[in-house]
Amino acid sequence: MSKVVIVTGGGRGIGAATSRLLASRGYAVGVNYRADRDSAEAVVAAIVAEGGRAIAVPADVSDEDAVRALFDAVADQLGPVTHLVNNAGALFTQSPLVDMSVERFNKVMLTNVTSCFLCSREFLRRAGEGGAIVNVSSVAARSGSPFEYVDYAASKGAVDTLTKGLSLEVAARGIRVNAVRPGFIHTRMHADGGEPDRIERLAAQIPLQRGGQPEEVANAIAWLLSDEASYVTGSFMDLAGGK
Repeated sequence: MSKVVIVTGGGRGIGAATSRLLASRGYAVGVNYRADRDSAEAVVAAIVAEGGRAIAVPADVSDEDAVRALFDAVADQLGPVTHLVNNAGALFTQSPLVDMSVERFNKVMLTNVTSCFLCSREFLRRAGEGGAIVNVSSVAARSGSPFEYVDYAASKGAVDTLTKGLSLEVAARGIRVNAVRPGFIHTRMHADGGEPDRIERLAAQIPLQRGGQPEEVANAIAWLLSDEASYVTGSFMDLAGGK
């Protein structure tokens, strides 16, 4: 059976690295994006140039109708979806919780948690026996990210709980659900938070003394999706240099 994966937020950062790696391992890839069409299409072009199969599909994955349309488009053009990477996420400017607006908090929850719920539900409604989901959480779920991103950390804590509960619900169907928890990864997300050089500031506090690369996270995601991890479900893999 051919392997078809949707990678939400697949046009940049961890999502882009994951899309390219999975394509190199024989997956047909639905590269989802919300607004950055150029980045998603660049990922697809790189995959196709190397002989892989991929399409770029726009969808706000926090919207129920858009998620259904995303799965329809990928199934129509690449085949039934067999694997899912819930990577789409949002992070806003560093702030203590007392200064956060409810609009910001709700936006983070909608983007990071509701999207994971909707895509996972759509995947399960269409899936037969077998398959795998990997959710991209964050080491922030453990640290709480005080004075910076408590809202983001809370959303990733919710992703962890969703991962654990869902893994138990679908284990008897042979569907595995796991999560990776990256931290201090060199992506544009730090600029979104208002501090592009955040990793350089914190590097001395990281046991490995450096930030990580998106490709290092992609390797973990690919392993959890693969048959090599066939006895792994409801598990969390931290990729934060020892933190």
